[in-house]
Order: sequence, then C-alpha cells, then structure tokens
Amino acid sequence: MAFTLPRPGKRQVDLRTVDRTVAALHLPEAVFKTCPWQPRELVETGLRQWLRCCGAAIRDDQVIGMPSHAVDEAWHGFILCTQLYAKFCEQAYGRFLHHFPEGVGDSTQDHGSMQEQLGRTVVAWSMVAQPEETCVLWDLDSKVEVENPWGVDARHVAAVEKQLRRA
Repeated sequence: MAFTLPRPGKRQVDLRTVDRTVAALHLPEAVFKTCPWQPRELVETGLRQWLRCCGAAIRDDQVIGMPSHAVDEAWHGFILCTQLYAKFCEQAYGRFLHHFPEGVGDSTQDHGSMQEQLGRTVVAWSMVAQPEETCVLWDLDSKVEVENPWGVDARHVAAVEKQLRRA
C-alpha cells in the first residue's frame, strides 16, 4: 500500500481526530460486498485499526504495508463508496488517502520491501493502539479462513516491538 504524502501547507494529522473519526464511522453493507469473510465484526475491527494506522503513517510521511487480504477487500469496498470515503479522509486525515495497489503508482520512489512496509505498520500500530488493545491485523486472515492468508509473522511483530522499546 502506498499513498500520497502531505504537501507543504497541509495541516498535520492529529491522531486523536483520526481515532474519533474512525470510531464514529458508519460502514454500510456495500463496504463488505466483496469481503465475504466472517465474522464480519472481526474484519470491521481490522479495517478500523488499519485506518488508524494510516493516520500515523500519513502524519509521519511513511508508507506502510497491508497485513490482511480480508481487510484490504473491505478497504476497497470503502473506497468504492466514494462520497463517504472522501468525507472520511478529509475529516480524519485532512486530505484524501489514495490507494496504490502493488505495482501501481509512483514507481520512482522506493518504499522498501513488503517486509519493511509491514514493519512500519507494526510501528504505526504502536502509535495508535489503546492501552491493552490487541491488534487483530497480524493474523486476521487465518482467523477468518482466507484461502491464502497474508498476515505478519508473530516473530517479526515481536522483533519490531523490541526495537521500539530500545529506541
């Protein structure tokens, strides 16, 4: 996943605003039209966590990787609700969050390997997680039985978190 970085003069992303906007977001049935996995509540939780991670990534000019195929499908469904998605992006991030599937977008920039991007997703999560909140993104695909799950290996998550504690 890649997105447009902020331009000079754009307002900074406030993570409290992102949290409030994500919490208030009503996701219509259309968001899940191409996302058949159950329980839907788990996929919705993953999508909300992803949107919060995006706020931290945008704020810090980082490109993060999508750890879940199921959440990616729900995000695509959200993007197709164009007016709702545009309004959400403006309220949460102060600008539109573009989605660039792998191989599409600005190919002149090197955003690192998917492993590096997923590591930055772990970092973004560390910035937005509420106390005692568990991230469902890392193994969500296995839990909802996606045929070819994506995910982030628990050892990779632990290694990134260990580096964060040392920093």
